[in-house]
Amino acid sequence: MTIMNLFHTPRSDLNNKTILLTGGTGSFGRQFTRMVLKQFKLRKLIIFSRDELKQYEMHADIDAEFGKNPLRFFIGDVRDVDRLEMAMRGVDYVVHAAALKHVPTAEYNPIECIRTNVYGAENIVAAALRCRVKRIITLSTDKAASPINLYGASKLASDKIFIAANNLSGDIGTRFSVVRYGNVLGSRGSVVPLFLKLIREGAKEIPITDPRMTRFWITIDQGVDFVLSSLEMMQGGEIFVPKIPSMRVSDLAEALAPGVKHRVVGIRPGEKLHEAMITVDDARRTIELSDRYVIQPDFSYWRAADYEYENAKPVPQDFHYSSENNEHWLDEKDIREMLGVTINAPAE
Repeated sequence: MTIMNLFHTPRSDLNNKTILLTGGTGSFGRQFTRMVLKQFKLRKLIIFSRDELKQYEMHADIDAEFGKNPLRFFIGDVRDVDRLEMAMRGVDYVVHAAALKHVPTAEYNPIECIRTNVYGAENIVAAALRCRVKRIITLSTDKAASPINLYGASKLASDKIFIAANNLSGDIGTRFSVVRYGNVLGSRGSVVPLFLKLIREGAKEIPITDPRMTRFWITIDQGVDFVLSSLEMMQGGEIFVPKIPSMRVSDLAEALAPGVKHRVVGIRPGEKLHEAMITVDDARRTIELSDRYVIQPDFSYWRAADYEYENAKPVPQDFHYSSENNEHWLDEKDIREMLGVTINAPAE
């Protein structure tokens, strides 16, 4: 496995297309924007989000990096279907990245989580159908597989909404699919910025939840690549799951701060010891490709001739893709390579 280049499927040709990106000022949105502006000549890229300060800062950063560009900034909330419909007029593709994602925050504010992640998904579907958008791909999470927290449960409900929306498109022809992947290395709110901050401040110990804890990991660039390649492949109703490596949280701490003591703080409310991306029940509908798995939709007529992928094969009936039984693991060198950081040897 090449750590930095995992996905081999040709990416969708976005030249002269108009894309709406919800949650576009987040970590994924900013990197998606940079990568597509470098690689394609878009007609428009509409950044849809509700924080005017983040939009102002992103606008300034992109202008400084790219000069004249096709970005348009649209203040709005996915809870507002009328605003979404206004934003989607003339849009070819929607990449839906907006969500309330912080697990403890969702546990403490459940109604707010549902309004954004579930009702927001319903609103995206309704607006996309009314505006005759061609393709919508939504970002999900490993926490949606056998969820134990509200964030995961809300994203499972969101995934179901998007998959079932293919039944509603009729002669409009709009297609909806889902990408599901694990933790993004270095994204805002992840453990990596916390560890690096503590290291810069000279911390004598690093807090970890549980030395046994494992997670799937992907870089932001890989996440963008995966979304773009899935946008090219999608026919409607699939959940695309990348083949990505796992690592132990304790190994991450050791890679970033060799020799620094670990302090076990315990698992937070709603957290799992290990994460899954494909359950045994999903395996009955899952096929394997060279760089990903595809969970096909429940309705069998969707899996006819249209669902023929080159060199695809079914997974075993007892297949279970989880972070602790993964075939691919990151060592300390891989972790540093993915983060692009150099670790100095600890002082004597």
